[in-house]
Amino acid sequence: VQRARRAGARAQAALQALTEREREVLGLIALGHTNTEIGSKLFVTVKTVETHRAHIMSKLGLRTRAELVKYALREGYLTSADAEKSDGQ
Repeated sequence: VQRARRAGARAQAALQALTEREREVLGLIALGHTNTEIGSKLFVTVKTVETHRAHIMSKLGLRTRAELVKYALREGYLTSADAEKSDGQ
């Protein structure tokens, strides 16, 4: 139980280490948006989105886009209801 709590605390600390913009990009990635779509939504270039994604992955110790989505779901950053709302857009 304590190991799970420590892991949860580490994950929360890692998430808090993200900038506001990185958290925004993480949410959009988790909703299934492409880098191009994220760039358009945030009025930045695709390269900027890629840089944010790389920083997020580095800070969270993740290697793939799929791991980012899994992380967001596991940590409660994204709910299945959010994903359903995104499908309807």
